Amino acid sequence: MAAGRVVVMDRPPPEPAKLLAAWMEWEKGETTPGRVLTNFKSGGMREVLESLVAQAEAAAAAGIGSPSPSSP
Repeated sequence: MAAGRVVVMDRPPPEPAKLLAAWMEWEKGETTPGRVLTNFKSGGMREVLESLVAQAEAAAAAGIGSPSPSSP
């Protein structure tokens, strides 16, 4: 690899089941926080969160899903 060049690698699609399994292992105390973060990164947590934020923003812009204030 030449100096100054950045190689972009394709990321596999997010794996929600893998992310949930990592979370559950951490909740049970079976996995250290560092390992959980590694599992989140390899499982595609960033992509899942970005997708959820984009969906929430689109819904808010369309006026969908925003809770209406309840009157007492």
